[in-house]
Amino acid sequence: MQKFIYPYEFYILCYRFPFINHELNRKIYARGCLIVASNLKNMRFSQRIGKKSVRQSLQIESIDTVLENRLWNNFLNDFFGHIDGYASYGGESDQVKISKIIWEEFFEQRTDEIPSYSNGGVYVDGVLNYIKKWFFKSEWYEKYDFLEFIALLDFKVIRTQFTENCNSTLERESAGYRIVEQTIVQITSEEEIQAIEEAINSSNSMKSVETHLRTALEYLSNRENPDYRNSIKESISAVESFCVIMTGDSAATLGKALTRIEKSHKIHGALKTAFSALYGYTSDSGGIRHSLLEDDISVSMEDAKFMLVSCSAFINYLKTKE
Repeated sequence: MQKFIYPYEFYILCYRFPFINHELNRKIYARGCLIVASNLKNMRFSQRIGKKSVRQSLQIESIDTVLENRLWNNFLNDFFGHIDGYASYGGESDQVKISKIIWEEFFEQRTDEIPSYSNGGVYVDGVLNYIKKWFFKSEWYEKYDFLEFIALLDFKVIRTQFTENCNSTLERESAGYRIVEQTIVQITSEEEIQAIEEAINSSNSMKSVETHLRTALEYLSNRENPDYRNSIKESISAVESFCVIMTGDSAATLGKALTRIEKSHKIHGALKTAFSALYGYTSDSGGIRHSLLEDDISVSMEDAKFMLVSCSAFINYLKTKE
């Protein structure tokens, strides 16, 4: 699955690759840029061999360098860059006013210590340099404190696209947090993380199951080219592989395997029916596994995460029945 390239990325790619004819139809050369980007940004070695933990992959209680840089750019370009720096005679610019608010309210610094010119006027670039040094030295949770403060300030005073663009960055970099109603919220719970970790770590003796789960996580959390369709396929394939191993029948489909497990291991019929229905979602004429190349249905990160968590939890449940 090839990722969508945002307009600004598209122009950067065209600048870097001058052989692209700018007179061509936008749709045609956008597709070409998309392919170039896909080739340039392959999955990293640590991701391919499963050396990144679930928390690292989903950026829970952490912020990697790429996400850190992008969030800083969101602040600088999408928020501060939209504030008017012009001051009328004898007055203060909006940039100065916002700088003062950040200095006094977020950093809780003394008013007379704000970076200033010799005439007493606020030196905005000095304030930005102070924020930048702090931002790149701060802990992951302090960065989210800052983003939350800026989101609230933006909502009450400026009204830019800061929050929307931040959330796009957080989704793009597979972060486990979003800005909702000017508040940072965790969208991946501790229980979900533990379910995935337990399923992967306890499947070491079942290489096929472990491989499917790790691959599903890699497709879901790939920063450059997330593939939600194949992530769902791998998640359900992990359950299928586990059921095949559990029944000892290499030719059994998931539906048949679940029927046998229901009888031999006393699984509640309603639970078996529910998971069979979920399997049907991925296997019907418009499902994920029926045709990975067709766009019959739209698949989101939430869909892929739900399937990975659900399949991991179901595998953990089945292990208790062995």
